[in-house]
Amino acid sequence: MRYQQGDTIVAIATPPGEGGVGILRLSGPAALRIAKALCGLAPESPNWPARYAHFRRFYGRDGQGIDHGITLYFPAPHSYTGEDVVELQGHGSPLALAALMQESVAYGARAARAGEFTERAFLHGRLDLAQAEAVADLIHARSEAQVRAASASLEGAFSKAVDAIYGQLLQLLALVEAGLDFSEEDLGTAHDSAVHHGLETLQKQLLHLQQQARQGARLARGGRVILAGRPNVGKSSLMNALAQRDAAIVTPVPGTTRDLLREEILLDGLPVELIDTAGLRESQDLVEAEGISRARQILQSAQLILLVADAHTGWQAEDQAILDTLPSIARLIIWNKQDLVTSLPKAPAHEACLAISALVGNGLDALKAEIMQQMGMENSACVFSARQRHVEALADTTEKVAEAVHMHHSAAPPELLAQSLREAANALAQITGKIDVEDILGEIFSRFCIGK
Repeated sequence: MRYQQGDTIVAIATPPGEGGVGILRLSGPAALRIAKALCGLAPESPNWPARYAHFRRFYGRDGQGIDHGITLYFPAPHSYTGEDVVELQGHGSPLALAALMQESVAYGARAARAGEFTERAFLHGRLDLAQAEAVADLIHARSEAQVRAASASLEGAFSKAVDAIYGQLLQLLALVEAGLDFSEEDLGTAHDSAVHHGLETLQKQLLHLQQQARQGARLARGGRVILAGRPNVGKSSLMNALAQRDAAIVTPVPGTTRDLLREEILLDGLPVELIDTAGLRESQDLVEAEGISRARQILQSAQLILLVADAHTGWQAEDQAILDTLPSIARLIIWNKQDLVTSLPKAPAHEACLAISALVGNGLDALKAEIMQQMGMENSACVFSARQRHVEALADTTEKVAEAVHMHHSAAPPELLAQSLREAANALAQITGKIDVEDILGEIFSRFCIGK
């Protein structure tokens, strides 16, 4: 484990740059002693009352004043990390905060790693692993929907749902193992019926939780939609219409867009990165050719490709050539310039199409709804935020429960059924950290900001 008992850590907990308030945070057994030293007090001086704001002056080891502000003391275990925590809230001067940080290290603290405060909160049982990850989701939220979902996870909505299924898994495992303990006795149809009913209930609940987690993970990471097509079909006009501003230059000249243009929009609270690409064609212009090359590369990263075609000129050989080279990613043909035609051209077979007019706004609401559906967010009211690793853990759990169902139906030895249920419980427990997850802690907390 990266955590070493006895260490006291320190970090600047406010964002870099100038501001009205700057916070230095200490956590560990020496936090109060170091904070006293920074305030010019002797170690044996009376301890500060818990959770009570004091006005103090902050000094260096040479006795020179550095800053002044508020001190707050949170004694263990009733603190964010579960350890003694002290916050010094001074002015938001980067130099003053750096000086206090340097003095803290001189007094015996260690500069905190990214996410180490929240890691300690997890290790001391103040948060489970899903709640700890929700802290980062809340900090990085880019929409109100993301804030609400991350806050729900931080309050334990996701963890409670996981714990409920985990408890049922353990009860079912105990029921199966009871059959092992009394294998020489006939426990009757009531026992088999209870196992059967328990497995069915687990499958339904896991399916529901999986759907919620997938939606929560999509909301947390946002989406990426790429506009592709030949030149002059209206990709930039469509981007401007969806962004509701002139994000891209629009001219009648083919090849106006020569690089990737990015714009983030919100669709019912889901942040979506729109990327307008250079028109895909053969070009002798070096700049345009580079833009086309970048466009083809970034197509691989899309969750959805909108292949824009011109309803006025109809489906062209160039459109088909682009369609044939698109990666195996969800795509939708967009017939633009619908306002110029009385009927839509014939589209390629088995391809989903939608007609719009980026110029006058026809069909944009239907397009937004289709994008949300393709993103799996047709119902944007997410219950909680989640991560891809949670989705994968739930998939592993579901697979093991399905394996147990098959074994029960085929009258397999109960030892094998019990083993499948144990593996299901272990997979599910990885979400909240009920089992040893040391190998993933570094990956999780390294993505946090310093001071959190």
